[in-house]
Amino acid sequence: MKLAVALTLLASAAASNLKAPEHYEKLFSQWMSDFDMKFGEVEYQERLAIFSDADDTINLHNAKNATFTMGHNEYSHLTWEEFRELKGIGQPMPAKPTRLGLSINESNKHTESGPPPFAVNWWWDDDTSGDDDSSGGGSVDWVDSGAVTDVKDQGSCGSCWSFSTTGALEGAYYIANSDLVSFSEQMLVECDTVDSGCNGGLMDNAFGWIKDNGGLCAEADYPYTSGGGSVGTCSDSCTVVKGSAPSSWVDVKSSDASMMSALDQQPVSIAIEADQQAFQLYSSGVMTGTCGTNLDHGVLAVGYGTMDGTDHYRVKNSWGSSWGDGGYIYLERGANGDDGQCGMLMAASYPVL
Repeated sequence: MKLAVALTLLASAAASNLKAPEHYEKLFSQWMSDFDMKFGEVEYQERLAIFSDADDTINLHNAKNATFTMGHNEYSHLTWEEFRELKGIGQPMPAKPTRLGLSINESNKHTESGPPPFAVNWWWDDDTSGDDDSSGGGSVDWVDSGAVTDVKDQGSCGSCWSFSTTGALEGAYYIANSDLVSFSEQMLVECDTVDSGCNGGLMDNAFGWIKDNGGLCAEADYPYTSGGGSVGTCSDSCTVVKGSAPSSWVDVKSSDASMMSALDQQPVSIAIEADQQAFQLYSSGVMTGTCGTNLDHGVLAVGYGTMDGTDHYRVKNSWGSSWGDGGYIYLERGANGDDGQCGMLMAASYPVL
């Protein structure tokens, strides 16, 4: 028994110092070159230490043969706390009443007997057919179908909600018009006064603002400039894209069957809890395991399928293409009941054009 404990402690000690210092320095030097990073002497040592810890975390995780891998990306030199602050995660998104983006009274709330009057501009997707069917069979990928723009990068601005919003609008517009237009996150960040720019927002609020505004400008006419964390003054110099104003939006019922049904139609805005280091260093595969339901990050569900025997949803993030699997993450499908993996089924919605 004592021998077994001693061997365990030795293995643990070895795992915490996996490589010689020269290994980390060589790897860090290559990483700095890949991402065009430069540090002064003192900061170099600090960042090298953080990078080395990240490398150990990656190697220890990948040695477990889990359903997903971790890897280095442009954020490997940041502590988890620094990364959270950079991306504005860890702060809960607004509660459901705010999420609806409406002033709702008792007379027009949704009830079990049916949706609210159309005039309030939203409704619940109450399709319960096949609610127990969340696994196997079939796949959808709106990226392959051409309905999804290239991966974008929100930078050090808590504007994830705007990227989730434009992603859903881009998909809906493509399906309606056979034309893939990259819509302006910056217009939402600067002009949507219902939401809070770099300090967060909600996709339903943004859908409502776009509807009231008569549409949204193209990114080419109102490019993203808040990557450094600053927000400018709303500009009225661009013209909204014709046909880009939603007539309404749908809040998807919290179930895998409803999510899959919605994804059969178009990409869907979702919120997740991204407040864990596994997200910072995620590289590929299907993320399984516990990841919480305190929603703090807006992303875009673009499909579903099965990978190496694990059912999944494919999700587009807004942390650049060097993060994750080319800017995407696969979340386990059929996990965590009606909340979904990382809470992804709890606040899903899409615009109707």
